[in-house]
This record gives sequence, structure tokens and C-alpha cells, in this order.
Amino acid sequence: MKRIKEYKKLFKVEGAINLKELKTTYRGLVKEWHPDKFQDEEKKAEAEVVSTKIIDGYHFLVSIAPETKEANLEAYQKTITEFKVADWHHKSMLLEVTFTDGNTYEYFGVSKILFGKFVNARSINNFGKRNIFNSFIYRKSKKASVTA
Repeated sequence: MKRIKEYKKLFKVEGAINLKELKTTYRGLVKEWHPDKFQDEEKKAEAEVVSTKIIDGYHFLVSIAPETKEANLEAYQKTITEFKVADWHHKSMLLEVTFTDGNTYEYFGVSKILFGKFVNARSINNFGKRNIFNSFIYRKSKKASVTA
């Protein structure tokens, strides 16, 4: 959640994310902080750090935007209903779940208590569907790798 708030603040986003507005703000910030604009080496180094943060923030916010989630909803529903949980990691309110189809999703705001219930549930898949997968802000963090 901290990461979401930090990036929303950087892009001056209040409420739901609008991809068109986000892209406009992104372009303006990239122009403002492009390292080639600065002659002073110290400023150039700062601009590189800031521009990297801008790029990361943009891609992150696009991945959790309602439009992106809606476009990928069918594939997400297929993953959480047809495939089992293969692996999971939890660290400070972030739950990362890998499914047997190879896709990995991050769920934001999952408490340690809820994570404990998830891990100790009789059926991790059913518990996840009822309490996590459709209840928290999520994003696809890794795609299934294609094997030839």
C-alpha cells in the first residue's frame, strides 16, 4: 500500500487511476527529469534516479489501473479458478502467489494474520478465492514462461 500511495503522489493521482491522464503526466515528468537536460553531473545523477522512479511508477500504476484489470479479467479469472496455488511469499502486507499455470500475482494490503489463515487453511485455493484473490488490489507480476 505504501508503494501505491508513493507512486500516486508522484503522479498526482487522486482516487481511481485514469490511464489517459496518467500517460500525460508521465510524459511531462519524463521530459522534466530527462538526464540529458542537465549539464551538472550531480543534477544529471539525480535526474537518472528520479527518471527511473518515474518509469517504474508508471508501469506499476498501469498494472493496477481498473482499465488494465478489466482487460485482463478473463485470464485472471481462469488462473484463479482453474489452477492451484503453487507457491507463495508474504512480506509486509504484500502477498505474492504463483499458480500452477506459471502466472504470479501480487496482492497488496494482506495482513500477517490473514496470511496465517491462508497458509493454514484446509484448502488454500478456496480460502484464497473467498478472502484474497477478489478482495485486494492485485497486479500480475510475472507471466507464465513459455516452453518450446
